[in-house]
Amino acid sequence: MAIFPFVAIVGQESLKDALLMSAVEPAIGGVLALGDRGTGKSTAIRALAALLPEIEVTRGCPYHCAPDAPAALCTICAQKAPRARERIGAPVVDLPLGATEDRVVGALDLERALANGEKRFEPGLLARAHRGFLYIDEVNLLDDHLVDLLLDVAASGENVVEREGLSVRHPARFVLVGSGNPEEGDLRPQLLDRFGLCVDVRTSHDLAERMEIVRRRDAFERDPAAFLKDWARKTTALRKKVVEARACIGDVTLPDAVLEKAVELCMTLGADGLRGELTLMRAARARAALSGEMLVSMETLKSVAPLALRHRLRKDPLDDSDAGVRVERAVSEVFVS
Repeated sequence: MAIFPFVAIVGQESLKDALLMSAVEPAIGGVLALGDRGTGKSTAIRALAALLPEIEVTRGCPYHCAPDAPAALCTICAQKAPRARERIGAPVVDLPLGATEDRVVGALDLERALANGEKRFEPGLLARAHRGFLYIDEVNLLDDHLVDLLLDVAASGENVVEREGLSVRHPARFVLVGSGNPEEGDLRPQLLDRFGLCVDVRTSHDLAERMEIVRRRDAFERDPAAFLKDWARKTTALRKKVVEARACIGDVTLPDAVLEKAVELCMTLGADGLRGELTLMRAARARAALSGEMLVSMETLKSVAPLALRHRLRKDPLDDSDAGVRVERAVSEVFVS
């Protein structure tokens, strides 16, 4: 099935920026996109797959094990002699809202068990998402037991399944991406804290922009192949930019003066823990790498602050301002010219 190209999405710059930064630096911790229905959240997230760098895997491994990381191999790869390698596209896996626990974590292959009496593990969605992205639409409506499961796996980087006489463990490190409409329910604080960046997605009120959105979507639905061909060159260019940024991000320097401002900003906002500072640092480096800069500037730090901190604020009964407004207010206080 054809997927609408990322580069053809009109508007939603904050969402696109957040996804690109997460593609460059997976350690940011993923993206949460909250806002109105029908604003292109799912379209942008699914389109990201075409921009991700390929990953090297052991051929035939159901968990996409990295051949050069022996400490993170599954039991299958660890017990066998070195096998051929291949390069595949980084996975972007959908976790449907109604998915069962067996489908998520994996379970006994019933067909083989009934036909041959053989106990064999059938990997789930977490196995497919290893070293890639796991996308949950309507994440705020996810069942509590699946939320608990995801929190455990996200914290450990490993999926452990013990049931029906099976005992299986395999690596499961992925970037978590979620979308939803806040009017339909809030996220549990523990899950909210696991997302590195949070984007407020709103319906465009610009006439020309809305017309262009409709025009492009209509052209895509009428002839997907031709539409993809028209945007292929820009897609290739952006993918190259992401690959180059990921390759050089380790060389991007964050000066102490910028780090000091990041810490001061988080303290001013009263953000709990240190995830705010770490996310600010990682996001700023990713944005600098995407811009071809080897030094993180104060402006770069300021630009990522709303995305990294808006969902980390404590509720203030004396201040009912939007979270993004509170972050921008703190930025103006901390970054005094």
